[in-house]
Amino acid sequence: MIYKLLRYAIAILFGSMGYVGADALSTLMVSIWDEKMLQMGVFGISAVMILYYTISILLAAFIGYLVSQFILRIGLRVAKQIERILSRVPSQQLVAGTIGLLFGLIIANLIGMAFERVPIIGSYLPIALSAVLGYIGIRLGMDKGPDLYKAMVSYTFRGLLNKGRSPKESKVKEIRTCSAKVLDTSVVIDGRILDIVNTGFLEGPFIVPVFVLEELQKLSDSADTLKRNKGRRGLDLLQTMREKLTESMEIIDVDYEDLSEVDLKLIRLSMDKHWKLITNDFNLNKVATLQGVGVLNLNDLANAIKPKMTSGETLLVRIMKAGKEPHQGVAYLDDGTMIVVENGVDYVDQTVNVVVTSVLQTSAGRMIFARVEESNS
Repeated sequence: MIYKLLRYAIAILFGSMGYVGADALSTLMVSIWDEKMLQMGVFGISAVMILYYTISILLAAFIGYLVSQFILRIGLRVAKQIERILSRVPSQQLVAGTIGLLFGLIIANLIGMAFERVPIIGSYLPIALSAVLGYIGIRLGMDKGPDLYKAMVSYTFRGLLNKGRSPKESKVKEIRTCSAKVLDTSVVIDGRILDIVNTGFLEGPFIVPVFVLEELQKLSDSADTLKRNKGRRGLDLLQTMREKLTESMEIIDVDYEDLSEVDLKLIRLSMDKHWKLITNDFNLNKVATLQGVGVLNLNDLANAIKPKMTSGETLLVRIMKAGKEPHQGVAYLDDGTMIVVENGVDYVDQTVNVVVTSVLQTSAGRMIFARVEESNS
């Protein structure tokens, strides 16, 4: 029913446009005709004009009814696309963007009124200003609106929240209000994040965006056995974290269709929300740090709590295999740290004392260089 009413409305609109066009054309024709041609008779001219207007209106309305189906199809497609886009925008950003648009249009209108009587540009300047300032208002509103809203609410109700508390209690409340932390795919698959949280050294809230879940699902459906096991282990970990961390674990439905890589989406999300990013990915760590994102690397944490090795320290290790360079042997500590032993190739499958010569520490891990103690020779 509504669809037919819209088609009739479009036909009426075209009919009114046909009347306007016919009127403009008749005015032009009257100005060209000689006045003597108009003295043919009032009835004759009136009948011709009535017939002319009637045919113009009916023809335009008929054309409008024919093309209304195409117009409505395009309009519905555009409306669904706009609805799909707006449904993914958070409510706070949507409201803030609308307010920013209104402020932009108001400012454009005020500036346009000042130039209203200026020749040539006076008629077109308000249109250009409305487009430019309206767009700027939307962008500023969506980017800064939620932060301003939170700041206003925090400022308005901070006194009410802290009323009746001692200064020490208020300070403790502020310290506990830490920023959220976004988990990337590598951390979820790694699994150590849950153990660290259980120790109390790392606090939430922890955020898992939906595109990380989609990547884990793709891994779990992979034909490759190793990838499939990693994906399933990551999904199981998230399920466990959600059961144990009911108040500090949240999965958010946020995506960036203009970006294809998950790493870039994680960086964009962390930048937009001013959240920290937890990752084990060395390259993602570097790129996010260059973008100004706060990064917590679990490998850095693991390396930081490993016992420090100094030059000259003696270790008892078992040489497992030969190294890449001639005369080198390779051993490992209990935590998996690799030890490159100079002249250790002759002691493969033997337990010997080695002396630490240097330690190389990076975000990718730690490597110890040593030499066989002379007493073993």
